[in-house]
Amino acid sequence: MNICVVTSAKFPPEEGIGNYIYNMSKEFIKKGHAVTVITRGNFQKTHLENYDGIKIYRVPFILLYPFHVHLHGIFVNKLFNSIKNNFDVIHVHSPLPPLVKSPIPVLLTIHSPMKSGASVLKVTDLFSLATKFQAKYISYPLERKLIKNSSMVTAVSSTVSKNLEDYGLKAEDIKLVYNGVDQGIFFPSGKKPEEKYILYTGRISYGKGLLELIDCAKEVCEIRDDVSFVLAGDGPLLSNLKKKVTDLNLQNRIKFLGQVNRRKIVNLYQNATIFAFPSYYEGLPGSLLEAMACQLPIVATEVPGNIELIEHNNNGIFIPPKNASAISKAILDLLDDPDKRDKLGKNARKTIEDKFTWDAVSDRILGCYKSIL
Repeated sequence: MNICVVTSAKFPPEEGIGNYIYNMSKEFIKKGHAVTVITRGNFQKTHLENYDGIKIYRVPFILLYPFHVHLHGIFVNKLFNSIKNNFDVIHVHSPLPPLVKSPIPVLLTIHSPMKSGASVLKVTDLFSLATKFQAKYISYPLERKLIKNSSMVTAVSSTVSKNLEDYGLKAEDIKLVYNGVDQGIFFPSGKKPEEKYILYTGRISYGKGLLELIDCAKEVCEIRDDVSFVLAGDGPLLSNLKKKVTDLNLQNRIKFLGQVNRRKIVNLYQNATIFAFPSYYEGLPGSLLEAMACQLPIVATEVPGNIELIEHNNNGIFIPPKNASAISKAILDLLDDPDKRDKLGKNARKTIEDKFTWDAVSDRILGCYKSIL
């Protein structure tokens, strides 16, 4: 089978959806299929690359807000019309991919509806205001068109599936296919180092609860002088967070690593003491899956997406969103209880092995392709 993947995610992958597409593509290739990814480039003309056996077309992307997605779509459709005979199926990944017009069957995977994610976002500056405006007046209409244009819609969690009711879809219209993780790459190491640190990985953006995480770090660092915080990832909130850390005089206790490669991220998970994930809303977060695969004890907010992975006091700890004191209390309690950390971590790893391997997920996606051909 020849598969065309259309996405707005960065590729090679740097985070969530990009990692999903990369891992799925590798599984498809392993099972004898060919994969071509069409994604955003820059101002240059379309060019073709090869990455780990995956063909990648980088199509011009001009950040002319709020028309950038539609303008990118013109270039994507021009390319696609010249190569469409090469493919059996198109797999489109939200959020904000271009609308591809083709008679070839289209599978749409929705990772996180823009409308749902923006609804929990508080307007604090121009960026958050623009995000809410885009979600309501640009992203929502585009997502409805993507749904109408698709032969089948899949969602990465039952929470996402339920949120799609706002788009006129019913549960029976949606196929549930969870995210996965490579348990052969993300696995626990042996003995933990003496140095203790609390880890966050993922996008550094609004809605991830990172302002509260910094407030939590202040509380924890005042009580424990043997613990630091590490944040790996990039995004629009990074400069604000760095300024907040400087204002609190915590530069020696809170480290920002920016975007890191896969080897480094695995090492961070394996050596961390606790994984903190205080987001306001999720689809089915890849960072959380990776941390669980590495047998980390989890402190996460009890919000959509997270609740499909975590069972409170069994494979993680739930805390309410937007509550720095609750995060710090949960972290401090776990720091004082190594046996509980060990139990939560082992149960987290077992959850991954039972339900969330890429081999199983890719088989379900291939089944979806065959059903629409």
